[in-house]
Amino acid sequence: MLRLPGASPRTPGHLISAADLSRDDAVLILDTAEELARVADRPIKKLPTLRGRTVVNLFFEDSTRTRISFEAAAKRLSADVINFSAKGSSVSKGESLKDTALTLEAMGADAVVIRHPASGAPYRLATSGWIDGAVVNAGDGTHEHPTQALLDAFTLRRRLVGADTGIGRDLEGRRITIVGDVLHSRVARSNVLLLHTLGARVTLVAPPTLVPIGVEHWPCEVSYDLDRVLPGSDAVMMLRVQRERMNAAFFPTEREYSRRYGLHGDRMGRMPEHSVVMHPGPMNRGMEITAEVADSDRCTAVEQVANGVSIRMAVLYLLLGGNEPAVNQNSQAHNSQTRVRTDSYARTDSRTEESK
Repeated sequence: MLRLPGASPRTPGHLISAADLSRDDAVLILDTAEELARVADRPIKKLPTLRGRTVVNLFFEDSTRTRISFEAAAKRLSADVINFSAKGSSVSKGESLKDTALTLEAMGADAVVIRHPASGAPYRLATSGWIDGAVVNAGDGTHEHPTQALLDAFTLRRRLVGADTGIGRDLEGRRITIVGDVLHSRVARSNVLLLHTLGARVTLVAPPTLVPIGVEHWPCEVSYDLDRVLPGSDAVMMLRVQRERMNAAFFPTEREYSRRYGLHGDRMGRMPEHSVVMHPGPMNRGMEITAEVADSDRCTAVEQVANGVSIRMAVLYLLLGGNEPAVNQNSQAHNSQTRVRTDSYARTDSRTEESK
């Protein structure tokens, strides 16, 4: 994990942007998540790894999947969790981000998971000196959402490479198509950066009005013809049309958008047999994706939610509990070390339960 200026010596760093992750960093997180995913198959789904640590979910925007996912991840690692919502708090009375951060620091927060409508808010929190704990970006404005990109990469590696055979491997040569409202999507930005780092070839498909200015500098290709790129895609990621962020008419009608850029059964039939359909949720069924596609075996939307818990467990573990560096180390060795740690935690947890 990249250490940003102002990071506390008590934590290895922060996770603010997918661009902060090297290939080795990303593979280490994916491999650690693969090991931690096995906890979900145990009768007791908890590890004592972060016992005594406090994780604060600081959400200034509404969220269901991300907030619950981080909460479940922290609790499965035995951390104490504080959920902070801007609604009904002093923020609604005008309290600043600084004063909120100072309050959390006074409470002894070891990690702050922040979602904020302003792009750059997590970076400000991480570098301001207001708080000594680790900062994890859970989505900032239209900027980034790095843990979503990590769980998407984790899902892709499991589907396209395999859960066991994927250990230590990246997504070299895989062709990923991201379709829809790229302009307002922090998920798209983080995915382009991370998938490129992992060796994948990314193509963005969207109406010209929903393609960001400066996209030519992104490590990806751009197309306006969905039907042309589908036959060569290993995965197609559909993005939600974010009406709440739109202050202008970006396309004529919803029907026209669905006709040109929606994924329906006929279009899914033009994709390679091994390819998968992804969606970060929540879905606008009937607009960017039909119910037929969303409910098909090729759609990974539900898997992505489950995998999000494993990925966020891995991130919190590596930031607060793990000391393994990700640079210049063999990924398979990392996996072995992670397995030893996980197994030892399982034995400890088992002895704890027996003693009760």
